[in-house]
Amino acid sequence: MRYEKAETLLRIALAMHGSAEGLSLDDIIRQHGVGRRTAERLRDALERLFPQMELANPSELPKRWRIPAVAVRALVGFSLEELAALRTAQTILRRENMTETTDRLDLLAVKLDALLRPETARRLAPDLEILAEAEGTAIRPGPRQEVDAAVLGALRTAIMASRRVRLHYTARGTGMASEQVVCPYGILYGGRPYLVADKPGAANGDYRLFSLANIARVELLDDGFARRPDFSLAAFAERSFGTFQEEPFDVVWRFVPAVAAKAREFVFHPSQTFEEKPDGSLLVRFRAGGALEMSWHLFTWGDQVEVVAPDRLREMVASQCATVLAATRRNDGEAA
Repeated sequence: MRYEKAETLLRIALAMHGSAEGLSLDDIIRQHGVGRRTAERLRDALERLFPQMELANPSELPKRWRIPAVAVRALVGFSLEELAALRTAQTILRRENMTETTDRLDLLAVKLDALLRPETARRLAPDLEILAEAEGTAIRPGPRQEVDAAVLGALRTAIMASRRVRLHYTARGTGMASEQVVCPYGILYGGRPYLVADKPGAANGDYRLFSLANIARVELLDDGFARRPDFSLAAFAERSFGTFQEEPFDVVWRFVPAVAAKAREFVFHPSQTFEEKPDGSLLVRFRAGGALEMSWHLFTWGDQVEVVAPDRLREMVASQCATVLAATRRNDGEAA
């Protein structure tokens, strides 16, 4: 209980420091669920701890108190783990092509560094590098596409303002260049980030994906659009196992007993459910589209997984395995 009171005092002190208007007794009562007498005791305790506490509005009611920055700064510190978490977030976001967000975190990191005492910064720097590398983010190569920062910035502006844009786009499959006016809804990040958009006047739910790397230029148009209230970027992404969008279907995979525990550690899809069978095998069920990307992933499990449903996915995986096996035999023959 004593620790809880200390935590409450610290939270109120930080709130009084962070608010230009200060905090009133009613604010303390509402935010911390205490009675008026308790709120008064908490205020008095803070006044004893921070003699610099002052009235933010001496001539107004209700009275509001604030604590100057110099009085609180010594209480606000940054642990090695917190700074390492920020470094990890920067690395991951940069790898996921979220350049603008990474730039903002880079600026935040600079501001935090400025708040650290020089001797503290020198002491933490080597440990930060070690911790970042230990978490596997310092060196982790992998293919990713570069995205033009101007393109990303323009799309973010259009999404937030619900403005139509004209895309100067090159189709991945055909290489044909075109100009398309679309209503942008969101961005799906990953190794290959995509813009989710629909055409003006398109049927409800007829969303399309545009590879950000294939957008040469974005023109912000003056025309706005009414964002569909039922659209959810998370729900749209969950329709598919990966990026490719197709009509969702019911999926059932069976993992052999030897890898059942390992398979349980995976989040194959947000809607997944597990069922343990008497023989120790594990059934995974979910509903999503993206058969091609599922087959690519299932191939990495080899003969330790069986596609129970649907038949189309089972045939795709079998065909993929047969193709790789034939290529392996051909290469072995050439080597001999």
